Amino acid sequence: MILLGGGVVAGVLLKQSKAENSGWMVITAGWGFAVMMAVFVAQAAGSDQADINPAVTLAKYLLGGIYNSMWQVISLWFAQLLGCFLGGVLVWLSYYPHWQYTKNSHFKLMIFSTHPAMRHKGSNFLTELIATTLLIIFVGALINYGNKLPFANGSLPYVFGFAVWGIGLSLGGPTGYAINPARDLGPRIAHMILPIKGKGSSDWGYAWVPILAPLTGAVLGVILIRVFMF
Repeated sequence: MILLGGGVVAGVLLKQSKAENSGWMVITAGWGFAVMMAVFVAQAAGSDQADINPAVTLAKYLLGGIYNSMWQVISLWFAQLLGCFLGGVLVWLSYYPHWQYTKNSHFKLMIFSTHPAMRHKGSNFLTELIATTLLIIFVGALINYGNKLPFANGSLPYVFGFAVWGIGLSLGGPTGYAINPARDLGPRIAHMILPIKGKGSSDWGYAWVPILAPLTGAVLGVILIRVFMF
């Protein structure tokens, strides 16, 4: 997910990339495809749930019947975080010659983690909360009613990919739409560690927003699912 998602951002933002300046449509499409393929690969590896997002894992735990303990959830969170960190490292390697030609430190950070278009942490938190709540509602609807719809029988990863694409197009503009704590935290750690010339700060003062807002959105999404779907 991060190799393709972070990769498309790198292609758009890094100097002398063939995709340079290709825009938000390309970024959101790339992230949609990244999520779709990540779910397919996780399923092929034997994971029925194919969870790549700690917020989704938490929501499934709170809904019950899928994960048996909070320890299982925490173990999955660690795996998701590690995978996202390694994805960030692979993006760095894939675009290795391009970093030195990009002078904008904010662009370099945005390849690894989210960065708000307008910094207002309260509003940024609310945007991420709304977007993640919507994602969790999508997940709840598909889990409970997907077998009755025409995209069942192995096609759900396509739908999740389109859902992430749609959320990005509609709600991603203010914050870059993390909607996934591991997606932001893992690569942000990679940004902090990697020897990237002129990379600037990893902006840890903002990092709590794309971590806590999606987790809060998971809880709110579960509440809404319980009230209106079950």
